[in-house]
Amino acid sequence: MIEEFSITIKKLNRPKISDLNQDIQIITQSLGLFSKRDKEKSCFRIFVEILKNKNGITAEEITLNTNLTRATVIHHLNYLIKSGLITKKKHKYYLRGDSLEGLIREVGKDMNKTFNELNQIAKNIDNELTLK
Repeated sequence: MIEEFSITIKKLNRPKISDLNQDIQIITQSLGLFSKRDKEKSCFRIFVEILKNKNGITAEEITLNTNLTRATVIHHLNYLIKSGLITKKKHKYYLRGDSLEGLIREVGKDMNKTFNELNQIAKNIDNELTLK
């Protein structure tokens, strides 16, 4: 379980007709993997490489497959780890939860735990300030 994580969640409308690539883009956009600074969609491309390689993939393999610089790959891998979307075991990177559905389930658990903790803090504050 990740103790500290930072993730952006965006609610996007899914088009009535979509294909696999569009669905992956909707999920990655909803998870905040696109920024205006990332004009080449590097983070998305790296995420897709990890998604396609269930047995893990090294930074070097991602660099070769995406034609991105090693520095760019490492930067985005660190961001994805910090966001709690991927994990690193030995020298390979893996999708957290072993599948995209598993990843979403794990992120949901993290968010629920965080909101439960925030709710308890808010309840304590309300009680102390006699707001409730």
